This record gives sequence, C-alpha cells and structure tokens, in this order.
Amino acid sequence: MPNIRGLLERCVQMQGSDLHFKVDTGKIYVRVHGDLVYLDDVAAYSPEQFRNDLFSMLKPEQVERFKKIQELDFSFEVVGVSRFRGNAYQQRGVVQAAFRVIPYEIQNMEDLELPAACYDFIERPRGLVLVTGPAGSGKSTTQAAMVDRINRTRHDHIVTVEDPIEFVHDDHTALINQRELESDTLSFANALKYVLRQDPDVILVGEMRDLETIHLAITAAETGHLVFGTLHTVDAVQTVDRIVDVFPIHSQQQIRMQLSVNLVGVISQTLVRRADAAGRAAAFEVLVATSAVRNLIRENKSYQIGSLIQTGARAKMQTLDQALARLVERDIVAYEDARYKAKDPNEFDRLIELGKKDEANQANTGQGGNAPGGAPKPAAGVRGQPNRPQVRRE
Repeated sequence: MPNIRGLLERCVQMQGSDLHFKVDTGKIYVRVHGDLVYLDDVAAYSPEQFRNDLFSMLKPEQVERFKKIQELDFSFEVVGVSRFRGNAYQQRGVVQAAFRVIPYEIQNMEDLELPAACYDFIERPRGLVLVTGPAGSGKSTTQAAMVDRINRTRHDHIVTVEDPIEFVHDDHTALINQRELESDTLSFANALKYVLRQDPDVILVGEMRDLETIHLAITAAETGHLVFGTLHTVDAVQTVDRIVDVFPIHSQQQIRMQLSVNLVGVISQTLVRRADAAGRAAAFEVLVATSAVRNLIRENKSYQIGSLIQTGARAKMQTLDQALARLVERDIVAYEDARYKAKDPNEFDRLIELGKKDEANQANTGQGGNAPGGAPKPAAGVRGQPNRPQVRRE
C-alpha cells in the first residue's frame, strides 16, 4: 500500500514542487519544473485507505475542522526531508489532497536574483510592499528571502500571520514571531487588529484576502510599520485596482489616498521553464511608488501606471515583458516559453527585436556597455534596464 510520507519524500527526490492525489481515479502526480508527472509505478489508494493515512498526519482538531467544512490548509514536516504545505478537500465525495514542498533552507536574495528595487524596499522604515502573482509563482519564496534579510541585518521585531506557516524563521539579529491561522489566531483580520500592541516593526500578512484584512494592512503601514502582503494578481496595475475595487464605492477615494501615501512598491512575478531543463526562472514586474505613480493612484488613473513602469528604468522599475525578454537574450529561457508568459506578446516581440539590433550595433562598433565618453548608455528596450536577469533555483 502507498504511503503519503514516502511519496512526499519521493517528490523531493524528484525535485518536484507539488504532490497531487487523485484518489477517485487512483492516480498520483508530481509537478516537476512546472509539468505534472504521473507516477505509474505506485499502487492506487482506496478512498478509505487514503482518508485514514491523511487523517493520521493531522491533529484531532484539524480532522474535526475538515469534517465540518470539508476544506483544510495545514503544514506538515517529514523530518530530515522537507516541510510541506497541504490542502485537503473533497471531490465527488472522495477526500483528496495536494502538497507543496517548502524547503528548510531559505534562499537569500542574491541566490534568487531579486530585482534591485527589492533591496530598497526592505530598507524602508514603513509602508506597504506587495508581492503578487498567480498560484505557484514563488511569492512565498521571494517574501521569505526579503524577511530573512531583515531578520539578519536589523534589530527589529517581525510578526508574521500565515495560513499555514510555510518557511520557518529562526531569530537572528531580529526577533521574529510567526502566527498560524486557526492554531494561533482566528483570522488575518483578527491578528492585525491586535498586532500593533505587540510592538512590531515589520508585519507580514500571508494573504490579503478580504476588505477588512486589506484595510488593516494599509492602516498598519500608515501607523509607521513596514508591511509585506501577497495578492493573487498578475501585474502591478491589476494589484492597485484589486485593492481599491474590494471597497464600497463611497470608500474608494479614501483608500486611493491612503494607498498612494503608503505604497512602497509591487513585485509581480511568474515562473518560466529554463532552457536547460534545470528548473524554472523567475521574471519580475516591478512597480516603485514614485511621486508620479502616487499621483496616478490618487487621481484614479491606474491605467496609466503601465507606461510609467515601461519607462521607469532609472527608478528601478521594469515590466514583465522586459524581464522575459532579458531572460531570452541570456539564453536562460526559450523564446516560445517566454512569449507564452508575456503580458503583451507583440510588445515582447518588439523588445526581442530591439535587443537583437542593439547587440548587432555593439558588435559592429566594437563598443561595450557604455556609449562614447564612458557615460552609461541611455535606456532602450530591454538593454536599458539596469537589473540583471533573475533565476529561480528550485
């Protein structure tokens, strides 16, 4: 009979990111570098066997909660192998589960090659930093690396509220407390109501799910704290709109004002299969809350933010398409895979062509990265961006 713990260990050995059980059909899958791989050599679970094996991994109160609401987020550890984030659910009356691998080691910002703006964000004493992207895009990994840098370099008190706790942080230079939904607090909103009395300097909100949580996160930033949060949005402009639109119409202008004052920046990311098949590379869109960006948010002109990002290299901003084009230029990802992830395929193609012309001009003139006189080259297309490509090692 198969064993969940053993299969989790096998998932890690395969360098997988997720393990999926489709119990009603008897199939088990591992996601490796973005693709689902069917484990055809594993005997099928019966629904009763799987239910018993899964429940043996959970606390009694977690089992009761699942039986009551038929959904459960939880964390689990196979000692010496890895931590995992699990989700149990029902499908056609049968208990199923999916597990995400959470490595013990927190990768640092250099290894993840986070954008240069991220180093500025973590130095801010207050404000709201948002990490966004679709599910499975590496948001938690990026956020953990930034919090870890603060933990190792600043004498701060860090409080996280997560569902469930994923990366475990030890105290280094900073003091860090991690609170898990259900076991340590009843809700994100409830935790944020009381966190200000815990003397925090940095607050991490695992997910900004609803109006109350979003409002409290903005308020925490407004009262002098550095707040990190995540949203399931695909780009910076959509992130701003999502935050505002969740509020009633009569409150939206006030929220725009608060957001324009307190937003530090937005990092939107996605993962692309590497050309060498050795994992996936991360491409980042970066919005920095400059005075021009703040003004557009305040005046309800978020649709114009995209053009500021596109031309904002000097402020360390970049579009997703610019980041993808640079990954292609460096032969880190294939053109087809990057174009599939691009926000605007036509703009992506234009950037690729611009990069090729720039490369050809440099080859013809024998120039390096600087224009005559030693001055930096003006920003142009993807080569005008100051940041190096970013690679997510899994």
